[in-house]
Amino acid sequence: MLSLRHAIRPVASRCARRWAHNIPSFSHLNAVTEEDLAQFSKILAPTSILSTLPPNSTSPDDLASYNEDWMGKYHGQANTVLRPRTTQQVSEIVKWCAKRRIGIVPQGGNTGLVGGGISLQKEIVLSLGAMSKVRSFDPVSVLYRRVKYGYPTPGILVADAGCILESLSEYIAPHNHIMPLDLGAKGSCQIGGNISTNAGGLRLLRYGSLHGTVLGLEVVLPDGTILDQLSTLRKDNTGYDLKQLFIGGEGTLGVVTGVSILTPPAPQASNNIFLALPHFDNVLPLYQTVKRQLGEIMSAFEYIDRTAYDMGLSHGLGPVLNADEVGNSQCFVLVETSGGNQTHDEEKLTGLLESLLSADKPLINTGVLSQSPSQFASLWAFREGLTECCQKEGKPYKYDVSVPLADFQKVVDAIRERMISKGLYGDHAISKVMGYGHVGDGNLHMNVIAKHGYRPELEEALEPFIYELVASHKGSVSAEHGIGSMKTHALHYSKSDVSIELMRKIKQVIDPLNIMNPGKVLP
Repeated sequence: MLSLRHAIRPVASRCARRWAHNIPSFSHLNAVTEEDLAQFSKILAPTSILSTLPPNSTSPDDLASYNEDWMGKYHGQANTVLRPRTTQQVSEIVKWCAKRRIGIVPQGGNTGLVGGGISLQKEIVLSLGAMSKVRSFDPVSVLYRRVKYGYPTPGILVADAGCILESLSEYIAPHNHIMPLDLGAKGSCQIGGNISTNAGGLRLLRYGSLHGTVLGLEVVLPDGTILDQLSTLRKDNTGYDLKQLFIGGEGTLGVVTGVSILTPPAPQASNNIFLALPHFDNVLPLYQTVKRQLGEIMSAFEYIDRTAYDMGLSHGLGPVLNADEVGNSQCFVLVETSGGNQTHDEEKLTGLLESLLSADKPLINTGVLSQSPSQFASLWAFREGLTECCQKEGKPYKYDVSVPLADFQKVVDAIRERMISKGLYGDHAISKVMGYGHVGDGNLHMNVIAKHGYRPELEEALEPFIYELVASHKGSVSAEHGIGSMKTHALHYSKSDVSIELMRKIKQVIDPLNIMNPGKVLP
């Protein structure tokens, strides 16, 4: 990689989590019985049913990956996991569960952070991983873009909900298309789970949210009815846009089994730069400068604070920048460009770097510009590797929030000061408080590292303080990971009583028996 100072001249112990809030009794639901297993065996092959009940008598260890989230924070209670392969099988399972009043937890890749895919009590887990077929792909959807911009048009992909995000990216790559979202968990998360949580990720700045890129959905409703709205139309203004209810619905209104989604054309030119900033106050003016000069080719603008950067280095990420030039830099930014014309994009990027280096009051201390595909990937590997580094540091309390960009550092500092004031900051309790995230959409990923594992006194010090803090900055307690079971009690910090009551009414109309992912989203 090329240092910017030379590039342009003058041209990151298993501990069961204490459930912080009362789990509903679910007295309205029934536990799975041998009779139910007999019925499920009429729908699914024996290998598609895992249950600790006889006659299956599956070992609890074989259910562990379905009952525990990837962080080891949430521990489920399901004794039965069903793995359907078709939408019709899902429909038949749901019909039986509705008849018997058995709770259902739809589960994708189980990569969530808020316990949304974990069974709280006696609900079955409906794992959609076996539904992994691409149904169709149309590489051409809007011809005018080819004429106007001179690069391939957006495509339309129709796929099962259990398809792995990265597998879908690989499927459409030969057609010069990409998925409109990109996540650090892309190798294991599933598109149905992405939609059910309205995942954002690294490309939202350029391609927008799933509310805009999803064209249609196929959903099994709580009574087993199949709602087929797998439209491939860009425009359909006929009544209520029902699919929007299920995008971000976290499986509480139905099971997403199929998706129709726009796939943007793959960029013909991609570049990235990694910058060190002397002060956090420089982030906003830098963002404004970059956005103004790069315009439509800016596809990502990622923020990393100094604590997160140093943690990444300590776990073998990088080195990215020259340590002497980094000096006392307080934070870092990764900027990506994606465009259709290499010459055009390079001219814009060159102009940006010239202005940053020659400014009377520089916004940056130093930086690097990737010079090859491998260097491009290595810069992204640093940002995406931070999540794994957090796991290596201890047990992270993760808070995915939206706050104004200008308040990112204030929120991080306030949480650190809170833990210090409680005598809980240090290697004996909370060893690190850090933030990184997506500047373009105001999404801050707060990571509070418990060095020796999750403990009740730590959570009591953090909550509801963090939610009150976010609300005081007029933010949202969930930016892209959903509410799940973790934040049901905090929903009122971001939604009014009127909004929550309306959501309850919608839930009651669509799922009157409350069998779909009970105990999630709504308090």
